[in-house]
Order: sequence, then C-alpha cells, then structure tokens
Amino acid sequence: MPDEDGAFVEVLAGGTQGPRLGTVQAFDAERGRGVVVVSGGGAFGFHATAIADRSRQIRAGSMVSFTIVAAPGGRFEAGGLTALEGPSEEPC
Repeated sequence: MPDEDGAFVEVLAGGTQGPRLGTVQAFDAERGRGVVVVSGGGAFGFHATAIADRSRQIRAGSMVSFTIVAAPGGRFEAGGLTALEGPSEEPC
C-alpha cells in the first residue's frame, strides 16, 4: 500500500509539475495495480493503464519516469510511467 503521508509530503516539496524519477516497488499484473517509490520516501500507487507504452506490464525494480496525477478521494497517483532501465528479476 502506498505511503499516503510520504506522497503528500513529496507533492508539497516538488509540486505536481514535471516528471519524477522512482522505482517500481511492486506490481500485481492480475489486479493491475502497483506502487512506485521515490528517494524522498514518497510512494505513489498506479494502475496498469498508467504505463505509457500501453503494455500493461512492468517489472518490480524498474527505474521509471512518471508524473503525479490527482486521483479520487484527494489522493495522488503515478501516471505516464516510462521504464528507464530494467531490473535483474522476472516480471511480476
């Protein structure tokens, strides 16, 4: 589960404009949900439809570029995920 407080602090520190860099912490292909974390400690959930190449697949451990988008309920999620490099493990 994403760290809502950490994500909020991250948004306050850097706003929602421009791409961010992070690492995919987890991705459940069956549910289509995942979590990307940034070095500052924020964690942002994302849905498979937010993966920019439309593959609906991404590996845990992948470095990604992403944007922050508003989600229902006053939350923030990762959007437009683009893998920058692959990890050494198998896809989730």
